[in-house]
Amino acid sequence: MSESTLRKLSISIGQQLKASGRWITCAESCTGGGIAKAITDIAGSSAYFDRGFVTYSNAAKQELLGVAETTLLEHGAVSEAVVCEMAQGALHAAKADLALSVSGIAGPDGGSAEKPVGTVWFGFAARSGRVLARKMQFTGDRDAVRLQATIFALQTALDEFL
Repeated sequence: MSESTLRKLSISIGQQLKASGRWITCAESCTGGGIAKAITDIAGSSAYFDRGFVTYSNAAKQELLGVAETTLLEHGAVSEAVVCEMAQGALHAAKADLALSVSGIAGPDGGSAEKPVGTVWFGFAARSGRVLARKMQFTGDRDAVRLQATIFALQTALDEFL
């Protein structure tokens, strides 16, 4: 997986969104804005991307995306429940047609036996009401995990929603 793969995905997503007149947003934690950067690296992306959210802390997830404190306490930030609420919150806040969210443990620290480094949850929410979550286990250093997560999020959005 490489930067060229990421660029090709971003171009394809942009073409699909522009052709259909739809808007995309993202709510990111472990990728730290990498998804938004990939999308907006493409000239003309203002036709389908208005805003994104980097919600690294639990407080930011609650304040900006409306993630429930009880969800965070019961499931932890790196969970299916949280990424689904993140995606739905971003969809609503950005008035978009599609939202993708990501929360994970990029490393090198922060992992546990239940959630080792490289564990990343993805959430997708569409204006149609469809919500999808996926969990992946990536390998490599922090940069590798973040790049793989960004590529996976965009590829899944393209395959499942566009």
